[in-house]
Amino acid sequence: MPSRVELHEELCTILGSRNVYFQPPKSKLMKYPCIVYSKTGPDTHNANNKLYLKTNAYDGMVIDYDPDSEIVDNRRGHFPKCSLSDCYVVENLHHYPFKLYY
Repeated sequence: MPSRVELHEELCTILGSRNVYFQPPKSKLMKYPCIVYSKTGPDTHNANNKLYLKTNAYDGMVIDYDPDSEIVDNRRGHFPKCSLSDCYVVENLHHYPFKLYY
């Protein structure tokens, strides 16, 4: 199973910078555009009353000034098990939430 650090490095590659934050505290000043993500419960599949497959799940968000952010499309093409939720705008920053299984 790939590690969270490997995921972090892949997200940095997609973003093209080190502005990727894992569970940042509210006091953390972020630089935009960025990707923020946190670990959620794993996706599990059982077979024969035993754990058969476990995949780590992450909730994430691309935050960008650009309403047509290419980061969103790059992320979708890179991770096959990724789904995008409805985007929204807060203080002129576009937020693109996503769910990622890695």
